[in-house]
Amino acid sequence: MTLDRNLVRERLQFYRELGIGPLYRRETHGIASPALPGSEVEKPCEPELTLPVIDDSFRVAAGGGDRDAQLRIILDDIGPNCQRCKLAKLGRKQIVFGTGDPHAELMFIGEGPGADEDAQGLPFVGRAGQLLNNMITAMGLKREQVYIANIVKCRPPGNRTPERDECDTCSPFLMRQIQVIRPKVIVALGATAAKNLLGVNDSMASMRGRFYDFSPPRTLMDASEGFSCKLAVTYHPAFLLRDPRQKKEAWKDLQMVMRYLGLTPPKRETEGS
Repeated sequence: MTLDRNLVRERLQFYRELGIGPLYRRETHGIASPALPGSEVEKPCEPELTLPVIDDSFRVAAGGGDRDAQLRIILDDIGPNCQRCKLAKLGRKQIVFGTGDPHAELMFIGEGPGADEDAQGLPFVGRAGQLLNNMITAMGLKREQVYIANIVKCRPPGNRTPERDECDTCSPFLMRQIQVIRPKVIVALGATAAKNLLGVNDSMASMRGRFYDFSPPRTLMDASEGFSCKLAVTYHPAFLLRDPRQKKEAWKDLQMVMRYLGLTPPKRETEGS
C-alpha cells in the first residue's frame, strides 16, 4: 500500500500537534537481549518514544522523485510562515531555505541569514556573500555549482548568534537537505556552523585543518540510504571581512577541500594578454 504526500504531511502534522518530533529514523536489526546480572557493562537505556509503525511506503512517498522535487517537499514541510521557534516572532521577514545545485559535490553551511538574505530570501547575498562568491571562484567553481544553506533559516534579530533551541528546531530540515544533496564535502563556515554540525564545543583553531567524517542523522522522511561525507571547517566570510589577515588561513582550508575534490584553481590572466 502506498501513501500520498498529503497523507504523509497530515500524519507528521498530527505528531507535531502532539508535541512529538523531530522524528529521526533509526535502523533496527532485531531486538537486543537484556543485560544479564553480573555482565561487565550495562549501558544506560536512552529514552525512546514509541510511535505508530510507519512502513517504507510512507518514507518513499515523502522523499520520492528527483532532488529538486525532494527539496521542494522539505521547503513545503517547513511552510512559508514557520512558527516552530521564537525567531518567527522576532522580526524575520521570510524563510531563507538554501540555493544552488541539488547535485553539488560541495556544500557550504553558514550560521544564519542577515538583513540582505532576509530581504531577498537567499543565503549569502550581502557583503559576506560577495566574499563567499569570490572564494568559490578561486576554487575553480561557480556559485551555481555548489549548494549553500545555513544552520537556521530565519534571521536572528540584530544578526545575533542563533541560540541552541533555534538551531535544534531547524536542524532536522537541514539534515534532510544534506541527505537529499549528498555532497562529497561540506564546508562549515564559522564556529556556530561547525559546533552545531559536529556537536562539539571546540575552538576554531582546533577544528580547522582537518577533515571530519560526517553522517547526517536520518529522519522518518528519508527515503534513501544513509551516507557519509567529509566536513571541513573554515572562517565565516563575515569574520574575514572584519579580520582580512585570516583570509590566508581560510584559503589553506579551501585548498585542502580542493585537493580532495580534485579541483584546480583558474589561471590568472596576465597583464597585456
